[in-house]
Amino acid sequence: MDIGVVLQTTPPSARVVDLGTKAETYGFTHVWTFDSHILWQEPFPIYTQILANTRKVIVGSMVTNPATRDWTVTASVFATLNEMFGNRTVIGIGRGDSAVRVINGKPTTLATLRESVNVIRELVNGRTAEYRGSKIRFPWASRSRAEVWVAGYGPKALKLIGEVGDGFILQLADPHITEWTIGAVRKAAEEAARDPDDVMICVAAPAYVTEDLAHARDQCRWFGGMVGNHVADIVARYGETSAVPRELTDYITGREGYDYNEPGQAGNVHTESVPDEIIDRFCILGPVEEHVRRLEVLKSLGVHQFAVYLQHDAKDETLQAYGEKVIPAIADTVRAKT
Repeated sequence: MDIGVVLQTTPPSARVVDLGTKAETYGFTHVWTFDSHILWQEPFPIYTQILANTRKVIVGSMVTNPATRDWTVTASVFATLNEMFGNRTVIGIGRGDSAVRVINGKPTTLATLRESVNVIRELVNGRTAEYRGSKIRFPWASRSRAEVWVAGYGPKALKLIGEVGDGFILQLADPHITEWTIGAVRKAAEEAARDPDDVMICVAAPAYVTEDLAHARDQCRWFGGMVGNHVADIVARYGETSAVPRELTDYITGREGYDYNEPGQAGNVHTESVPDEIIDRFCILGPVEEHVRRLEVLKSLGVHQFAVYLQHDAKDETLQAYGEKVIPAIADTVRAKT
């Protein structure tokens, strides 16, 4: 199992670059960032610095969307990074949340998301795409290669991911929900005549290595509020009696909005109602042994990567604990002599 890290592009940008560089040193395989240009800094200039200061780590968005930028611009930026740094990017994309809601927009439709995935993937891989009635291609990007991983929760989104996604990003670490979503994605892939094993599975959630569970919960409670935004959309679309697991929908009952002035940070007043049980299920908190146990469970369910959301007050400590203890513990054992 690969281990990635998800960074928030909060100033100073040098700190974000520093964390991304340290992540490679500690054995993380991927460095992801948010992509919400009003709330935080623009990620792409930061990607150039992380890539320039590392040798192997793969850098990507968790997640971009089809609404903020023209799709050809998104593809061009990633293809340019590939030319500069040697195909070390991955494109995470979803319908759009804070990046569009802050400017009074709405998440795109699934049909738009599907079309954008196809256009971006063709262009970033040096192929021809049909866009707005024209067939276009980057004449300078024949060697560029990047996958497009799609984030989603609801039944129709999971079906889309199985049909067109190179990978699936699930932003929570609850084993039951993970199993349900992976099953839906794989079923859709099979029905689309794809090999389900070709769809990479990435689970992303806050991880906090500590003996002080109460403090870790308070630091990560914001995550339940963020996930709740997407869950609220699912309930509005499918109702509370849909096929979506109750574990994913019950906790938003009585939810009173969400403050986009305080996203992705401890102390968000609109997340105080998120119960401890949800934090314990959606995040990975506690001593090293608990992290290893949960990651082994996720691995057994078919998860290829766990990406650590690092939005709390123990960023360096978490990177170090994962690098020195967690990552070695879950690595496949290779014997020098048998």
